[in-house]
Amino acid sequence: MSDPAAGGGPQVLCVEDNPGMAELLREYLDAHGLRVTGVRDGHRGLHAALHHKPDLVLLDVMLPGLGGLEVLRRLRLESDVPVLMLTARDGEADKVLALELGADDYLTKPFSMAELLARVRALLRRANPGTPRGPLRGGDLTLDPHTRDVTVHGEAVKLTRVEFELLHVLMLNPRRVFTRSELLGQVQEDAGGSERTIDVHVRNLRAKLERDPTSPQLIETVYGVGYRLGHPP
Repeated sequence: MSDPAAGGGPQVLCVEDNPGMAELLREYLDAHGLRVTGVRDGHRGLHAALHHKPDLVLLDVMLPGLGGLEVLRRLRLESDVPVLMLTARDGEADKVLALELGADDYLTKPFSMAELLARVRALLRRANPGTPRGPLRGGDLTLDPHTRDVTVHGEAVKLTRVEFELLHVLMLNPRRVFTRSELLGQVQEDAGGSERTIDVHVRNLRAKLERDPTSPQLIETVYGVGYRLGHPP
């Protein structure tokens, strides 16, 4: 369901009958670069999961109409979309049943939003095995996501954690334009930062990577929108 041309991140379907919880999830995940749509009952959740093809489903267990476990059972007959169950039930038998029905993960309420985000990202990574695992290259720029080594023009470059994550996102999606909000959501575990902090990190990256930071070739500014990986010389 992701549509890079639309400028958005992975699409998450949230099936949650509690309006307050649904809005909290939407705001938090949106702030971290995910696009969230929501429905409030099991029947509509199953329909949306099958017909709108989200990248991941957040599925509450206690739903009106059609319970979350039944939604999951029917969904698994036709789809292998990652499903993260959300529920107040914390018994071992409940978790085992959900996992045996095909849930990919299980999170008990109340939970921290940071943990939820980490689990969502882990499921999305697992669901996209085609994501490059080796070093990423663009011209004379190389980034290894496993060793976290970065070289440019054959020279090692030391980056901060945020600078590394920012460069990683851009190199995974060459030529795609990211808004500052999307980049902020990709590199921060909380929503406390300002979008303008991205400008600072980009400026620092250019100072470390570009031959001439005043005429950047690696990280281009798309005026009025954000940034993208450029055509390295």
